[in-house]
Amino acid sequence: MRQTLIFGLFFISNLFFSQQTDSLEVSITNPDLQDSIVVNPKNSIGRQLVVDGKQIFNNIAHSYASPFSWKKDNWVDVGGVALGTVLLYSVDHDTSKYFMDQREKVPSVVRKFGDYFGGPQNNYGITSLVYLTGLFTKNDKIRDTGVLMISSATTAGLIQTLSKTLVGRARPGTGEGKFHFKPFSGEPAYRSFPSGHTVLVATTMFSLAKQFSNPWVKAGIYTIGAITPLSRVWDGAHFFSDVFLSAAISYFVVEGTYKYMNKNQVKKEGKNKIAWRLSMSPNMLGLNGVF
Repeated sequence: MRQTLIFGLFFISNLFFSQQTDSLEVSITNPDLQDSIVVNPKNSIGRQLVVDGKQIFNNIAHSYASPFSWKKDNWVDVGGVALGTVLLYSVDHDTSKYFMDQREKVPSVVRKFGDYFGGPQNNYGITSLVYLTGLFTKNDKIRDTGVLMISSATTAGLIQTLSKTLVGRARPGTGEGKFHFKPFSGEPAYRSFPSGHTVLVATTMFSLAKQFSNPWVKAGIYTIGAITPLSRVWDGAHFFSDVFLSAAISYFVVEGTYKYMNKNQVKKEGKNKIAWRLSMSPNMLGLNGVF
């Protein structure tokens, strides 16, 4: 199943992402009977790894620092998520019982896929595959998507790990109810809030959906991504409020990181972009840098 999933992701990433030009970008013009070749050299793989490593670090740092610069609309969003979590918390007993009762009606392959897809080692394997595909094929769009996935998963993952330890909420499967908490216990039975599987899958799928404008493609990505949080509720590993908050955290982390990366890219292109032009004519040969 692991080999099939990895091959499928590799195939989809290469099928849907448009390939960018290789390390040499050529355009022919003819001003004043002169031919001009535009050359945009790319980083070596080693250099690109260093650049992307710095970008991932900056993305994570920016995500943690961003609450200090939030505006009114941002706090309204936070309030809406908090209210939604509280409302779902109030009916956690009923929703948990309902979903757990549906467990045997769901095909086992679907449940297993949800658990497998959200496993840390598997999810990071997938995001790393996306990044490495873009790195070695020199496809900036795929590589940037991998950077977004890794940055977002790491940022949200650390938040959920600390929250699990701090809150110590009992899982539904323990039978102790939604009001039972045991902070800092470190026991797996008291790590329900929030859902780590949901955080990892949600950051991956939100990041992937960002690359498509077609609503049907987005819907397909979200549908696949929804299997993991639902499987966690079916299995009694989390309450519905747990997976809701986890998905919300992932969404806002991906949104913030995506905007930050785009903003930096615009600044970089505006300040540092140099197009090297090799100009040729019957009596002249020259290389000019245009910026």
